[in-house]
Amino acid sequence: MAKKALISAFVDIKVPFYDVDSMRVVWHGHYVKYIEDARCELLDKLGYNYLAMEESGYIWPIVDMRLKYVASAKFGNTVRVFAHLLEYESRMKIEYEVYDLESSVILNKAHTVQVAVNIANEEMQFESPSVFVDKVTKQLG
Repeated sequence: MAKKALISAFVDIKVPFYDVDSMRVVWHGHYVKYIEDARCELLDKLGYNYLAMEESGYIWPIVDMRLKYVASAKFGNTVRVFAHLLEYESRMKIEYEVYDLESSVILNKAHTVQVAVNIANEEMQFESPSVFVDKVTKQLG
C-alpha cells in the first residue's frame, strides 16, 4: 500500500465457475466486480452506501480506475479483497488488494477515484460534501 489507509474493509469471494474462462482463470474484467464488492463493504462500514449518497443529494461516479494484474485467481479459489480509503476531503480515493486466501499470494492491486456530483444541478464538487466528511471523521474518532 502506497499511503496509510484511513479506514479499511474486506470481503471474501469464492470464485464461481461463471467468472472464469476456458482455462479456469478469472476473466480480467471480473476483478472490477470484486473490488466493487469490497468498496460497498467499506461504504457500508462508513454508513454512506450508494443509497445514502443519493439520499444526501450526491452521486459519486468513478473518474479513474486502475488495475494491476499480478497473478491469476482460479475457479474454486477464495479471494480476500481489501478496500482502503486513502483520501476523502476533495475526492474519494480507495486502494484495493486482492489476495488468494489460502496462499496469501497477491493477485491484483487497484485503485479508484470518485468525485461527488450534486444531483440537483449536476455539478462536480471540488470538495467532498460535509455529510461524507462527517461520516469519515466520525469513524476516525
